[in-house]
Amino acid sequence: MLETFNTLVDGLPPGLVYGLIAALVFAEAALFVGFVFPGETAVVVGGVLASQGTLSLPLLLVIGVVAAVAGDSVGYEIGKKYGPRLLDIRAVSKHRAKVEGAQDLIRRRGAVAVFIGRFTALLRALMPALAGSSRLPYPKFLLFNFLGGLTWVVTFTLGGYFAGEAFDRAAQWAGRGLAIGLAVIAVAAIVVWSVRKHRREAEEEAGVEAEDGGAESRVEQTLP
Repeated sequence: MLETFNTLVDGLPPGLVYGLIAALVFAEAALFVGFVFPGETAVVVGGVLASQGTLSLPLLLVIGVVAAVAGDSVGYEIGKKYGPRLLDIRAVSKHRAKVEGAQDLIRRRGAVAVFIGRFTALLRALMPALAGSSRLPYPKFLLFNFLGGLTWVVTFTLGGYFAGEAFDRAAQWAGRGLAIGLAVIAVAAIVVWSVRKHRREAEEEAGVEAEDGGAESRVEQTLP
């Protein structure tokens, strides 16, 4: 058993842990929490906890998929109701390049864009509302929302689960001390991976904005 991960839920009933994971996954798209705390981190850690017997893997997968689909559906309804006004929200407006890219992706790919957006943190938070504001038919949205949510939850949850099992085997083979050390490394790796991913997305967005600004400057210079 990995004590490092067990301390995360020490004293908490499993029902509460399921609820916390579901709330984070749901709120990411429904309430734009993805700007602060990606739901993928929650499902990865949930998978690790399932490998330790703290949570049930099948139940965790079901809860994760339901929360992901429900959260995206709420985000869709918010976008459908409030439309362009969402773009004036400060947390959204500062990501103008990403928003425009997501809107273009919806125009080019339609409902498939909902599936694609599930695998990028910022798009995962924005895509449902943008799909709703663009009046994408809900049946099409729901289909690709479900497929994307299912693929995303299964992929990241099983990734955490198999990583946790590998640590348990290491503990049996080399002892408790090494297992704890590996657990610490795993937590650090997850954090570093998440930070680097967000930093890379921010740099790409900044590059796009810089190119847009340069293009606008060149246009202005050519005007009489």
